[in-house]
Amino acid sequence: MQVNLSTNIVRKDSFGYRHGNHSVGLATVHLVWIPKRRKPVLKGDIKLRLATILESVATDRGWIIKAKEIASDHVHLLVEYDEQTPICEVVKAFKGRSSKFLRDEFPDLKKLPSLWTRSYFYDTSGKVSTAKVLAYINDTHHERH
Repeated sequence: MQVNLSTNIVRKDSFGYRHGNHSVGLATVHLVWIPKRRKPVLKGDIKLRLATILESVATDRGWIIKAKEIASDHVHLLVEYDEQTPICEVVKAFKGRSSKFLRDEFPDLKKLPSLWTRSYFYDTSGKVSTAKVLAYINDTHHERH
C-alpha cells in the first residue's frame, strides 16, 4: 500500500503493511492520556464530541483508529499512523485539536487550567511480538558465511 499524505490515500498490501516511497511497514501505537487533575469530565456530550474530534484528526492525517475507549477520566487509543510522524506529534495532534474544540464548545472545561495534562503513555505494537523478533534476530540462520 502507498501513503499519499497530500491526498490522504493509504495503500496497503495483502498483509496490511503500508508502502511508502522508501519503506514498508506498520506503525501502531497505544496511547493513554488524562484530563488535568484527572477530573472525570469526559462524559455525555463531551465524550461524544471528543470521539468525533479524534476520528476527524485521524481521517485528516491518514491514520486509522483501531480501538478507542473514552472513560470519564482518561482516553485510550490504538492508532495506526504513518512512519514519518513521531509519536509525540501523533499525541499532539489528538490532544491539541480536542482541547481547542472542546474548551470552545463546552465553557465549563475552561475552569481547568488546561484540558489535558502534558503527560501521556505510549506503547508501540505491531503484528509480531518483541519475543518473536528477538528469537528471529538471535536465530543461528544469520550465521551463514
